[in-house]
Amino acid sequence: MIISYKYRAYPDAATEAELNAALDTCRWLYNRLLEECNAMRENGIRPTMRGTQARIVTLKQEHPFLKGVYSKVLQMVNYSLWSNIAALSQMKKRGRKIGKLRFKSASRFRTLNYNQSGFWIDSEQSTITFSKIGTVPFTMYRPYTGSVKGVLITRSGDKWFVIIQAEQAEAEAVSESMREGRSVGIDVGLNSFAVDSDGTVIENPRFYERSLNTIRKLQRSVARKQRFSKNWTKAKSKLEKAYDHVTNQKRDFLHKLSRSYVDRYTTICIEDLDIKGLKEKRSSKGLHRSIHDVSWGRFYLYLGYKAESAGTQVIKVDPRNTSQICANCGSIVKKTLSERVHECPYCGYVADRDYNAAVNIHRVGMEHPFEPVESIPLRHISVMQVLSMKQEAPSFRVG
Repeated sequence: MIISYKYRAYPDAATEAELNAALDTCRWLYNRLLEECNAMRENGIRPTMRGTQARIVTLKQEHPFLKGVYSKVLQMVNYSLWSNIAALSQMKKRGRKIGKLRFKSASRFRTLNYNQSGFWIDSEQSTITFSKIGTVPFTMYRPYTGSVKGVLITRSGDKWFVIIQAEQAEAEAVSESMREGRSVGIDVGLNSFAVDSDGTVIENPRFYERSLNTIRKLQRSVARKQRFSKNWTKAKSKLEKAYDHVTNQKRDFLHKLSRSYVDRYTTICIEDLDIKGLKEKRSSKGLHRSIHDVSWGRFYLYLGYKAESAGTQVIKVDPRNTSQICANCGSIVKKTLSERVHECPYCGYVADRDYNAAVNIHRVGMEHPFEPVESIPLRHISVMQVLSMKQEAPSFRVG
């Protein structure tokens, strides 16, 4: 399993100029290869990844400035192009209306990928030396473990980051006394971020909505200024920082929440949601934005790789009728999205809609039969309680 470690990097002025030049060169190569692929298709010729890879060799002879970038980095540009082509093809197969792959502008090409070679890491000095770039200091706030397979260096606004990709040889040691063979079902939602079968309710952080007014003001400020002027650049930098702040808040919240579940349970049951499909089905702009804001997919991603490294099992169950089935007797009780309480007319069981769904998810995932469910008071966990968790993830407190 490959784990990524992200660190803040601090290149000096000369090295930063080399990095920006390399980014411009790689962006030029990406756009040139894409242009040639489009031209071949128009002429009835089917381009191939191997063909564009061979084309890089002739382009280096025609354009000597390409030799200023490490050859493996240029190869990864070609790999990135074909990954995007494959993703676009998959979207088309799913019936989505798509256009052509877009060319990369300077603001949309920000990463150099040193895959397997071309870099030297000095852990004692906290520096990485990149071939044909130079040495870049970085802050190693957390030591990486495993065998390093690649290093990425990426620009975000006026900041630089290095991402070390390491293959983990052994699973993390997790205290079994904290978990004791426990299992849980988790139902994700919009009103609350998640409700689990143990009766814990995680508040929806709504980071984007809370920053929406600030972001809109900054967007208007950018729109009013002349494109590529100094004031436009400053305003755009402020907007990027606002977006980065929201992204960092989300990731911090999701990392800590997923870590807490992995450290406390040996089996976690979740719904096998088609998140992209849910976004497409929601015609309302507000609902689409809310689904995007909660980042269920990222939460599932973090939960999955943390569980794999800790020896925790993640079971995905069919999401059909998890909210409609009565967890107490198994009867179907139809409810609209606006109905937040489950009231069974057959057995009289009354519970929060999401808690009823979480119990069903847990029952299906663990293949348990229907059993009487005890009505328990739900424990509400605030966003600040999640964000204040330490890395070892202490038990949730009652809110």
